[in-house]
Amino acid sequence: MSGPRPNPVDRDLVDKDPGRIQAMFDGIAPRYDLLNRLLSAGFDRRWRARAVEALAPRGGETVLDLCTGTADLALAVASRGPDPARVVGLDFSAEMLDLGRQKVAAHGHPVALVRGDVVRLPMSSGVVDAVIVAFGVRNVVDLPGALREMHRVLRPGGRLVVLEFGLPTVSGLGAAYAWYLHRVLPRVGAWLSKDSQAYSYLPASVGSFPAGERFVEWVRTAGFEGVACLPLTFGIVYLYAARRPSDHRCPSNAGGIVV
Repeated sequence: MSGPRPNPVDRDLVDKDPGRIQAMFDGIAPRYDLLNRLLSAGFDRRWRARAVEALAPRGGETVLDLCTGTADLALAVASRGPDPARVVGLDFSAEMLDLGRQKVAAHGHPVALVRGDVVRLPMSSGVVDAVIVAFGVRNVVDLPGALREMHRVLRPGGRLVVLEFGLPTVSGLGAAYAWYLHRVLPRVGAWLSKDSQAYSYLPASVGSFPAGERFVEWVRTAGFEGVACLPLTFGIVYLYAARRPSDHRCPSNAGGIVV
């Protein structure tokens, strides 16, 4: 299956300078959850549930949730089953993490939140059983480097699940979705968040992301195997799953996870 090629976009809108992206997410943090529900018509919860289902976390495992934001996905993983996995959520937005810590305290699930950068993960090699990331990889300035870091921290045989936006390929839907993405979403997002830049960046970042089979090749190049790609909601979102080969050549994990 071949994902759509990115549309021409304003390069300024997809500037992924880490400081710029961090400041943007800090600024929209207070209304981030509300806007996710509203702008996705509630589908964001269903998409995250599908990602958790694909990851299939098990008791005794350590799961790393990257770009955790306000920890919705981390909590969904940690609340699965009677013997939940331990979850470490990582993000570089302090404001997002503060809101996430409030949720974690309220729910009491085994989740630790840490501030960090996905291209320089603050942990030793081979210390996590699974990595999951939802709607975050398209914001990373060095995506190949981030994928290599995910590969590095996974144990041999460890699992990777990525949830990210794409562009629908269904005939007749593409034009309607483009109108919503570029006309409606930025205006509603700017009105509610008081940040016009953030919700102009979102459609630009979606249009520039190498969705579908092109991203599958990036994941394979980072060293993963068994890479699968599943379009959800007519290709508006893609679910990717892969694993680190069981090659038993993982470096020592002395030092563990920094939390």
